[in-house]
Amino acid sequence: MTNPELSNPPAAERRPHRYERHGQTVEDPYFWLKDQKYPVIDEPDVLAYLTEENAYFDAAMKPHEGLVETLFAEMKGRIKEDDASVPQKDGDFLYWWAFRPGGQYRVWYRKPASGGADEVILDEPAEAEGHDYFRLQVLDVSPDGRLMAWSSDSNGSERFVLKIRDLATGEDVETVSAVTNGATAWSSDSKSLAYTEVNDNWRTYRARLHILDSDPATDTTLYEETDDIGFNVGIGLTQDRQWITLNTHDHQTSEIRLVPASDPAAAPILVSPRKEKREYSVDGAHGKLWILTNDDHVNFRVAVADPATPGVWETVIPGSDQVYLRGISSFAGHLAITERVDGLDQIRLRSYDGTEHRIAFPEASYTASLGSNPEYDPVAYRIGYASMVTPQTVFDYDPAARALTTLKVQELPSGYDPSLYATERLTITARDGARVPVSVLYRKGFPKDGSGKLFLYAYGAYGHAIPPGFSTIRLSLVDRGWAYAIAHIRGGDDLGYDWYLKGKATHRWNTFRDFSDAARGLIDAGFASAGNIAINGGSAGGELMGVVANTDPDLWGAVVADVPFVDVLNTMQDESLPLTPGEWPEWGNPITDPAAFDLIRSYSPYDNVAAQDYPPMLITGGLNDPRVTYWEPAKWAAALRYAKTDANLLLLKINMGAGHGGKSGRFDSLREDAEAFAFVLTQIAD
Repeated sequence: MTNPELSNPPAAERRPHRYERHGQTVEDPYFWLKDQKYPVIDEPDVLAYLTEENAYFDAAMKPHEGLVETLFAEMKGRIKEDDASVPQKDGDFLYWWAFRPGGQYRVWYRKPASGGADEVILDEPAEAEGHDYFRLQVLDVSPDGRLMAWSSDSNGSERFVLKIRDLATGEDVETVSAVTNGATAWSSDSKSLAYTEVNDNWRTYRARLHILDSDPATDTTLYEETDDIGFNVGIGLTQDRQWITLNTHDHQTSEIRLVPASDPAAAPILVSPRKEKREYSVDGAHGKLWILTNDDHVNFRVAVADPATPGVWETVIPGSDQVYLRGISSFAGHLAITERVDGLDQIRLRSYDGTEHRIAFPEASYTASLGSNPEYDPVAYRIGYASMVTPQTVFDYDPAARALTTLKVQELPSGYDPSLYATERLTITARDGARVPVSVLYRKGFPKDGSGKLFLYAYGAYGHAIPPGFSTIRLSLVDRGWAYAIAHIRGGDDLGYDWYLKGKATHRWNTFRDFSDAARGLIDAGFASAGNIAINGGSAGGELMGVVANTDPDLWGAVVADVPFVDVLNTMQDESLPLTPGEWPEWGNPITDPAAFDLIRSYSPYDNVAAQDYPPMLITGGLNDPRVTYWEPAKWAAALRYAKTDANLLLLKINMGAGHGGKSGRFDSLREDAEAFAFVLTQIAD
């Protein structure tokens, strides 16, 4: 379709397709948009429709090219082109990354800690040459410092090619696998490498051990998940580097085996057999195993075990209603515990004699986390910190002096004055009485009389919290007089693990209602009025966008749904898809459970599109996305076009050479952000 008229948007053909389950009949007229040869996608009708939608997107955005370029220039101007990380010591070397001016990807360096010349160990721009997409996953140097395992994806399918590089020559000496996904772990003697592979359904189903200079076809399988197709296998390394961990898990149950890093071919040691809805993780220090588990409290406890009897756990820190224990790292001097209290990040350092303290941070509302701390016995702990008004900051923390040393503050070359901005943390009462936190950023002087414009973001799934951190991108809205808000709704774990549980599976409607109630609370607080709120979410957050667009269309002035999980009922019944079996604990299994079928059908955005007015909508997807397959946004857009009774703009953009995260280069991804903001600004105009 060439130069399409905006008054004549694409209209996908409706082709009869229906199925029955649990005595119900479901109509699916856009079923044909799923290429039945997936992951091969070459059906001419499908590609023609996606191409037509992309052409319509281009035509609709063409009049706003100037605004897109202005926004892109602003966003790019806030990025330091030659940005670099703070070097971090690991053994005999210091490691860091840096961008060259204008570079889309990082260059990775090291130099001897005792002094010496910089050495390039991986040049991402060179590796990305000739590819529209490039993503580095693993960069793992062997304990002896001679070799480096690294993996990359060049099409967005998240099947990574794992190679081993000789750092003395800069040459790749082995290709271990073309279907890896996840971390790697070296043996102590640097002679073998543990890694994980995906099967044809993109499930990380086994961990293997590669002996250097051997044929990868003969690699030993350390562990293969055969009991549950919904479980994925991962690899880790304890902080003391004594144990390689083989982790198998779904969204609510985990099981871990250990192999000695000094003898990775040894028979794995099962820490504790899986128990449904019990999660645990393991680290190692001082000849002990340090365990974080939710076996007797929803907010987890910390326990210790002897490797000789790894399933016997003695409580070190009991569970608490007030303190949500999120992670532990067992360093030589301390257990470093990341936790959340009243929704606020905390880092607690506990000596092995039981004395402990929390690191004090300078603001009342912020996000903080352990940074890269590869060594077992570091002199100081690397900490990451930010707030809605404070740029990303890197600290070193001296536990003896209890002092933070600032190593780096994110630089905005175009300028940034934090005194011009204000941030608030509101608590809004949802319709069932739950108290939902909302973080808001705005320029001082923002009118709270309902006349302003608001951009509201949320995710609300998988226990993934959206912290009140810093973003250079959102300044392009805030500097135009908008307020930017993050709703910390149920489904995330912002207020503890139970906050997550109250938004998953049978409680899923809480997530959607929290979001709409948060918007109404912000209206009551004077931040905007109905119709002057733009909303955004991606993936499971895109599902959220689809639901609230169906249930509360009058609230929104514009909707941006990125790679949205919107064909929920169909996807959760398709066991052949990469994620479906592992997702049943999160959403429910509509194949075997009639109640789960009814619940999912009640909110699935594609299945609930109605003949009603919808706000302007921008929907994105990726042709190679293995997480939210391209046909989900495509089917949803087609259904909306057919049913909606308004003349508002509806755009669908499918990245034909990318996956779940959109374009991969740091500037290419910024242009997509600029397009989204231009859409919002032109649809909610002054």
